[in-house]
Amino acid sequence: MKNVLIIAYYFPPSGGPGVQRVLKYVKYLPIFNWNPIVLTVENGKFPAKDETLLKQIPIETTVYRSHIFEPYDLYKFFTGKKKNTAIDVNVIKKEEQKLDIREKIAEFIRATFFIPDARAFWIYSAKKTINKILEQHNIDMIYSSSPPYTCSIIARNLKRSKTVPWVAGFRDPWTDFISTPKRWFIPKAIDKAMEFSVFNEADAVEVAWEGITKDALQKYPNLDAQKFYHIPNGFDSEDYPNIKYQKNEKFTITYTGSMYGRRNPASFLIALKNLIESQQIKHELIKIQFIGRFGSEVEDMFSAFPYKECIEIIPYLPHHKSIEYLIRSDTLLLIVDESKESEEIVPGKVYEYLGTKKPIIALAPKGSAIDKLMQECGSGYVAHQSEISKIEQIIKTLFIYWKNNFEGFNPNLPNIYKYERKNSTMELTKLFNSIITNKNI
Repeated sequence: MKNVLIIAYYFPPSGGPGVQRVLKYVKYLPIFNWNPIVLTVENGKFPAKDETLLKQIPIETTVYRSHIFEPYDLYKFFTGKKKNTAIDVNVIKKEEQKLDIREKIAEFIRATFFIPDARAFWIYSAKKTINKILEQHNIDMIYSSSPPYTCSIIARNLKRSKTVPWVAGFRDPWTDFISTPKRWFIPKAIDKAMEFSVFNEADAVEVAWEGITKDALQKYPNLDAQKFYHIPNGFDSEDYPNIKYQKNEKFTITYTGSMYGRRNPASFLIALKNLIESQQIKHELIKIQFIGRFGSEVEDMFSAFPYKECIEIIPYLPHHKSIEYLIRSDTLLLIVDESKESEEIVPGKVYEYLGTKKPIIALAPKGSAIDKLMQECGSGYVAHQSEISKIEQIIKTLFIYWKNNFEGFNPNLPNIYKYERKNSTMELTKLFNSIITNKNI
């Protein structure tokens, strides 16, 4: 069995969708004769924590945790935010949303000094821990999981010093993405130089959605396109409790995850309001569950909705409880960020939605990656956020399906089962094995 060093900031007890990809790799890698050794942080400022995920780490997996300094408490103090304020869902704003003077200064500091991101200080303690790992283990492969992009820099530095093969994993693009700060020309040049060095020096770049590859090759046309590999996210059947779905007394639509400025329910709520006020759907017969973490502007949308009795806001839940809510729901809601990348973005949670085999309302562009996925799996109905009347029609169609016990809704199960996490891990090990084989030729 070969050893792969996995460098990941998001790892249990971190919660949220970012942790699932690496966690499932760690769970299933041993089946394919790869032993994962994990380097992560011991005191990360995770947006959400889920202690229950610790139980999914195989007993035989060695996990090293090193200290990290993160500036988020200083950011909150400077901007006057409470210590329990979630930073990630409150800094990604719509283009027209304005920042106050303290937020502008804080954003300038973030964009100027924290390169490639606010986890950059981890590089120093991670190096010490890696030296310890190398003394105790023979490492055959490095795998880094980004964001944060600091993980890629740590892996790059290790490859430079030890010439160990390296696969750089990406769940999102790097520079100029919706979650990255807008930098002025000097820090931007430094950040882009780091980005290029990672893409150029990695033996392979593994991406969660194809738009990440397109983004990289548009920025750097001279990169070798053959080193980019698309391994989609997925779902793990073992995460789904043995619960038999029963039709709810009210038509229940559930959203899980985070929402913020560019990912918000405004269009959906307008469509729902129109249906209720035109008496096409009685508000007494509908229930919308929003489960997760929400930015202040999204909370304002919930508060302003005139039929508040239809909405239930549920704070972030442990992963297994979140899936339980999905299974018990009648229909699921997916909202893709309104941004230049929206046609390419494929949120990881859509695969967990697919695993429930429930109908999905997807707010995303026509012809987008999400649209194609819905068609492939026969699982959903897609409308752009601007298409209010189409969203109304989708809600009404699924409401009728619900009244008729979803007769006629037939998702493509073979295509859905392709996205099992075990299959994704098998593809990753094929990539590892091909790199090792080529290195030995």
